Amino acid sequence: MYQYLRLLGIGGIGIIRMSGEKCFDILQKIFVPKKNQNINEIKGYSIKYGNIVENNEIIDEVLVSYFKAPKSYTTENMCEINSHGGNIVVKKILEICLKNGADLAEPGEFTKRAFLNGRIDLLQAESVIDVINAKSEREAKAGVKQLEGELSKKISNIKKEIMDVMVNLEVSIDYPEYDVQEVENIEIINMLNNVEIELKKLEKSFDNGKLIKEGIKTAIIGKPNAGKSSLLNAILNEERAIVTQYEGTTRDTIEEFVNINDIPLKLIDTAGIRKAEDEVEKIGIQKSREIANSADLIIAIFDSSKELDEQDSEILELIKNKKTILILNKTDLEQKINENDERLRAVSSNIIKISALNKTGIEELYNKISDLFELNEINLDNEVVITNLRHKNLISKAIEKVKEAKETINNKMPLDIITIFIKDILEDLGRITGDFVTEDIIDEIFAKFCLGK
Repeated sequence: MYQYLRLLGIGGIGIIRMSGEKCFDILQKIFVPKKNQNINEIKGYSIKYGNIVENNEIIDEVLVSYFKAPKSYTTENMCEINSHGGNIVVKKILEICLKNGADLAEPGEFTKRAFLNGRIDLLQAESVIDVINAKSEREAKAGVKQLEGELSKKISNIKKEIMDVMVNLEVSIDYPEYDVQEVENIEIINMLNNVEIELKKLEKSFDNGKLIKEGIKTAIIGKPNAGKSSLLNAILNEERAIVTQYEGTTRDTIEEFVNINDIPLKLIDTAGIRKAEDEVEKIGIQKSREIANSADLIIAIFDSSKELDEQDSEILELIKNKKTILILNKTDLEQKINENDERLRAVSSNIIKISALNKTGIEELYNKISDLFELNEINLDNEVVITNLRHKNLISKAIEKVKEAKETINNKMPLDIITIFIKDILEDLGRITGDFVTEDIIDEIFAKFCLGK
């Protein structure tokens, strides 16, 4: 099978990418280089200039990059046709490739081949899509570290420590006449304790990894005209949401991303919470409540130029026991409530005064969010961070197997029973790197990739 990348859209360059045993044979049928050479004479990592032709008619002037097996992204023979970037030209070259024996690639098929051919493990393959989809420099950096194999090395070291003990266990099971189980149990317990410590470090790192990858889901809630949309506009520094003097302007949610300390903040401006008669507004208010319940952070905004009323009290009740920052907006007007109000402090001590209109107090809000989530403590230079939920779940499963293995030892179970649980630990870790993984899981992972990657 031979694969191609088609990038639709107007650009300076379009790329058609091909990989497979016979990709050079297909290329020879459609590419006429200015300086003709036998494919055996062309070095890998080289570029040739020429034309793509069909029936002796020049289709486009191109540059072709050659990558020879095994030194390519897929470890197979590969080439990339760099053409002019217009849709018509790229589509025509793609059609010519298909006519001469190529097949269209499935999403992620190039990276899938790199995995199946052993150039990268499954963990590294998944990091490719993380780098592509990165919303911040930190997320991109975490993806690159995993692509370089940092997490794979960590998992490999843990597996090696287990395997070193497993070798002795297998010998003892095969030769039971040498009764040294008590000594071996101590060795196994020490190994399991070390493995549990390392796995728990990785599991804990997902707290930071989730922030890096998914960001902080932040709901901006308040009653109508408290200044929710004005706050969103002030943070984004653009008129993203409609602001008027009329209540109930926002009837659906508005979502935007901003970066704080290079961590994505997913801001959701919600409909004002109040008793509404309009059916559409009622749906928006119900959605606001649901978002508030699922958010990582709530920014509750109050009009400080007015006394707290029944609607404000309802909002304070809604956000009890949640990670919350209370905003006293409209400090440019005469103040009726302040940060010492006991009704506010009973819900949260994180109270900030701002004027969304004048864009004052926004930096203080950023600093408070950074402190709440300890964003300054996340250091990708000195730690391996789990950002993928699949990896985190498998590590959690492995930790449970470690506990079960220790329990079997404490219950003085025979070595062959203990070995079963230890093998389960290795299997869970192997599912992360792809040593033990089903075809369905592989297909599911690579289906998330873009076409041609």
